[in-house]
Amino acid sequence: MSKMSRVRTFYQCQACGYGSPKWLGKCPDCGGWNSFVEEKTSPGGRLSSLPDMPGRSHPVPLSEVEGISGRRTPTGMREFDRVLGGGIVPGSVVLVGGDPGIGKSTLLLQIFSLISQQTGKVLYVSGEESPEQIRMRADRLGAAPGGINLLAETSLEGILDAAGKLSPSAMVIDSIQTVYTQELLSAPGSVGQVRESAARLVLFAKRSNIPVFIIGHVTKDGAIAGPRVLEHVVDTVLYFEGDRGHAYRILRTIKNRFGSTNEIGIFEMSDGGLREVSNPSELFLSERPQHVSGTTVVASIEGTRPIMVEIQALVSTTSFGMPRRTAIGVDFNRASLLVAILEKRAGLHLGGMDIFINVVGGLKIVEPAVDLGIIATIASSVRERPIDPQTCVFGEVGLSGEVRAVAQAEARLKEASKIGFNKAVIPAGSAEKIRGISNITIVGVKDVAECLKAVLD
Repeated sequence: MSKMSRVRTFYQCQACGYGSPKWLGKCPDCGGWNSFVEEKTSPGGRLSSLPDMPGRSHPVPLSEVEGISGRRTPTGMREFDRVLGGGIVPGSVVLVGGDPGIGKSTLLLQIFSLISQQTGKVLYVSGEESPEQIRMRADRLGAAPGGINLLAETSLEGILDAAGKLSPSAMVIDSIQTVYTQELLSAPGSVGQVRESAARLVLFAKRSNIPVFIIGHVTKDGAIAGPRVLEHVVDTVLYFEGDRGHAYRILRTIKNRFGSTNEIGIFEMSDGGLREVSNPSELFLSERPQHVSGTTVVASIEGTRPIMVEIQALVSTTSFGMPRRTAIGVDFNRASLLVAILEKRAGLHLGGMDIFINVVGGLKIVEPAVDLGIIATIASSVRERPIDPQTCVFGEVGLSGEVRAVAQAEARLKEASKIGFNKAVIPAGSAEKIRGISNITIVGVKDVAECLKAVLD
């Protein structure tokens, strides 16, 4: 029988990897629509074993294993080191995802320029751009090209061979959706190709102790394109977020085996590339309006960092039968719940009002500690009473209108004091535990009514 006669055609979901002998409009496993793509495989063949590399695993007593705390390599960019947990860990695999044009390649080119100045040669593998295009970007960014080695290659075997010969101090793959292995018949970017390529890159990183950065495309929903296993096999997953209308970019940690999760690094996009923002609180509050109703400053915790952000609300009588409710930067369902609490527990009549809520600067805040700030902002707008610009608010609100204590209240107050706030309205449970902060007046509140009295009267 000829080799071609053994090739079998089937259809595979590009979201979850579910296989089917025929094309399906909807995946029965993950529920995705129009996600099946034709794949080819050889039923009689098997993938050859992964190439032998130095350092094949063998049992080692745990007491003899060296820790990684002192082996991290700082990149020279503090915001990037923050999201990694303090620096690059040898042999780690970092996945960076984000919307097209958000600045993923720019960020990693800047990082690799800094790394090359400290540790020597690095390898930048591009499957989407030519070396000439990357050199143009490096010249624009002012990146030192001396230690950066460029490789325009999409074959996984060719990439691993070049990396083995060069032995770089770090390697980046731009992007994983363009890489393919010759042992699979499917096209680059398919579930099988992405899964197999990622697994081999992880094995290469662990056995060679070379850190590997992988750039991944995202779907229209904002998730990393390809199988979910891609995020499971890597050590760290970073999402590069940002609004096209703002110059700020946020690098958020979703998974990190070597540090805290949900950590963020904040950058500003400029003509010379990405510039790290060392004091984001002052940046987000720099253009805050004074003595205007419908604006409140809340103290939020992102990872281990307290950040002061401004929440704005606009409440007006609706001209339609159904009032509009819009929330940007906060969870819509959570905002709707807080509106219902204001109506039930504070006596505000909001049933015929359009309500628009926005977090200034393009940030997305998910922690419940901003509940009290959202409630104060809506009440300020509907009553047309400005909140004192030197007052900050934070606290979680329950369905009965009670204000619950939140974690790291002291860190939030220290950040507010550093920015210049002299009054803080916080949960009474948190106020009882505060010690050693004398230059800010702390007002503890037990329910929503007490909060509105403290900030509006």
